[in-house]
Amino acid sequence: MNQPAFPGRQMSSSHRDEQGMHGAEEFEVGQRFQSKEEAVLMVKNYNIRRGVQYKVFESDQLKYHGKCVQFGNGCNWLIRVTMRQRKGYWEVRKYNGPHTCLATELSTDHRQLDYHVICASILSLVRADAAISVKVLQNAVSTTYGFKPSYRKVWMAKQKAIAQIYGDWEESYNMIPRWIIGVQMYMPGTIAVLRTSPVRSGNVVDESRVFFHRLFWTFSPCVKAFKYCKPLISIDGTHLYGKYGGTLLMAIAQDGNSNILPVAFGLVEGENIESWKFFLTHLRQHVTPQPGILVISDRHNAIKAALVVEDGGWLPPAAYRAYCARHIAANFALNFKSKDARKILVNAAYAKSEQEHQYYMDILRSEDPAMVEWCNRIGLGLWTQYRDGGCRYGHMTTNISEMQLGTRQEFSQVLMRAIEKNQQASRNMRVELYDRGNTEFVVDEIAPTGGRIALTACRVSLSARTCDCGYFQALHYPCRHVLAACWYCRLDWRTYVDDVYRLTTIFNVYKIGFSPPMADDLLPLYEGPRVIPDPGMMRATVGRPRATRIRNNMDEPELDRTKICGMCRVPSHTRRQCPLRAGASGHHEGSNA
Repeated sequence: MNQPAFPGRQMSSSHRDEQGMHGAEEFEVGQRFQSKEEAVLMVKNYNIRRGVQYKVFESDQLKYHGKCVQFGNGCNWLIRVTMRQRKGYWEVRKYNGPHTCLATELSTDHRQLDYHVICASILSLVRADAAISVKVLQNAVSTTYGFKPSYRKVWMAKQKAIAQIYGDWEESYNMIPRWIIGVQMYMPGTIAVLRTSPVRSGNVVDESRVFFHRLFWTFSPCVKAFKYCKPLISIDGTHLYGKYGGTLLMAIAQDGNSNILPVAFGLVEGENIESWKFFLTHLRQHVTPQPGILVISDRHNAIKAALVVEDGGWLPPAAYRAYCARHIAANFALNFKSKDARKILVNAAYAKSEQEHQYYMDILRSEDPAMVEWCNRIGLGLWTQYRDGGCRYGHMTTNISEMQLGTRQEFSQVLMRAIEKNQQASRNMRVELYDRGNTEFVVDEIAPTGGRIALTACRVSLSARTCDCGYFQALHYPCRHVLAACWYCRLDWRTYVDDVYRLTTIFNVYKIGFSPPMADDLLPLYEGPRVIPDPGMMRATVGRPRATRIRNNMDEPELDRTKICGMCRVPSHTRRQCPLRAGASGHHEGSNA
C-alpha cells in the first residue's frame, strides 16, 4: 500500500493548487505545504484577495513569519510557517486570523501582488501562447485579483513564466549549437552561421566556454521560395528586451499576392556596421544571389556603410537600394514641423510620373525652398517611385502589409482587383494608333458623357511596357491606358502582366513545406565548448528599463495632455501627491476609534 507523502492532515493537489491560486480559504494550524514557495504564494494570494497588506518579519531557509501592517492597532493577524526538516515539508505552526482590519489605502495595485504571484497566475496563458501581449496579461490579472499591476510587473512575470516553461536564458544560449545541428539534419539545405568570441580569465583563454556573438540563419524552403517572389527585399532590425539585449535582424520578401515571407534572420549585438555587414553578406550569398535585387531599408548609417562594401555584392548593377518613405517622412518632420508639408512629401514620394512628382514639389517649394533642397540631397532614385526604374513593384515602405492568398482565375486577388478598377476607368478612353510596328498609342481620357477631352493624353508603348502615367512600369501590370490600347487592337492584356502575379508562381512559393519541429530531448548531442551569453549584454535587473528606441516626432507627447493620478484617477496631481495616500491611514484610524 502506498504511504501518503505527508502524514497527518492531507490536502489534494487540485485543492492545494486552487487555494494557492485564489487563497480564498483561511489557514489552519498544521496545514502543510510541499515547499516554501508554495506557502509564500498562498499567503500573498490570501492577503491580495482581501485587499489588505502584511509585512514579513522573519524569512529564511527554515521559517516564514508575517504580520498585518495594522498589527496591534485593531488587527492581530499573523502567520508563522516553519520547515519540518525530518519530514521534508513546511507547516503552519501559528496562525491568528482572519483579518479584522480594512484596506489601508485606495490603490489600483497591491504590494503583495508581485511578479512571482503574477507568474503563477498567468503561467497557463503563457504556456498556451508565448507571444501573448503584456496588455492582455495585465487585464487577465486585473480580472482575477481586482488590482491592476504595473506593466513592468507583468512583463517580469511573463519573463519568469517563459523561463519556467522553456528553460532559463543561460541554458537557451547553450542549446543553440544543438538546435543548428538538429535543424540542418532534419531540414537539409538550412543555413546557420554561428559566431562566438573567446572567454578569457585574465590572460588565459577558457577553452570550455565561448561567448555568443552573432547568428545568421535561413531555412531551405525560404531560399527556394524567394526565387518566385518579387525581386526585392525589405530589411530592418528590432531590439530584444529579454534578460540579455541584442538586435534581431530580418529580411522580408513578398509574393505576387502581397503575402509576406520572412526569408532570413540574424541575431547580433546591435545595429552597427560590422553586424549589418555580417547579415547582408550571408543574405546575399545564401538567399538573394539573383542580379537586380532591390533592398528597401531606412537611412541607418550602418546599413548604408554595409551596402557599399566592395565585396558585399550589393553595389549596382548587381543590386539597388531604396529608402522607406515612412522613415523619410519621419526624418523630414525632425527638420520641418509642418504636418501638411509632410503629407505633401509622402505624395511626392508615391507619385508615379514626373509631372505628378513635380506638382507636389512645387507646393513644397512655395512653402519653403529649404524643404526641396533637403529632399534633393537624398537623391530622387532613393525615395521616389517614378525614378526607381520599376524595382519597387509599388512598395514604398519597409512594413510590407499581409494579405490572404487567393485563387481567383489565373492571377492573384490583388492584381484582379486592380485590373477590374482599371477596366472600369478604361471605358472612357479614346485610343489613337500611331505606330503599329512598335505598338505605340496615344490614349485620351474623355468625359463620362462623351464630351470634350478632360485630361492630358498619355503615350503607351506595349513593346517597351511604358505609359506616361507611370503605373505600367512601376507596378508591372496594365494600367487603364494600357487596357484601353489592348482592347482597341484586340490584344490579350494578360501577356503584359509580370509572371510574379500568376497563381502558378505564387503556388510555387508555398509548395515546399517545413518539417515538424523536433523535441528538445531528440536533438543530437553537441560536443564542443559551452556557449554562454555575454555578460556585457545583460539588461539592468533593477530600476526602470533603459530605453534604446531612437525617438522621433511620432514619440512626442501631446502638449495639452493632463496628468492623471494612478491611484484615484483624478487629474492635476500624481500618485505621490495623492491626498488619499496621506490621509487614508488617519481616516481608517478614526473609523476604528
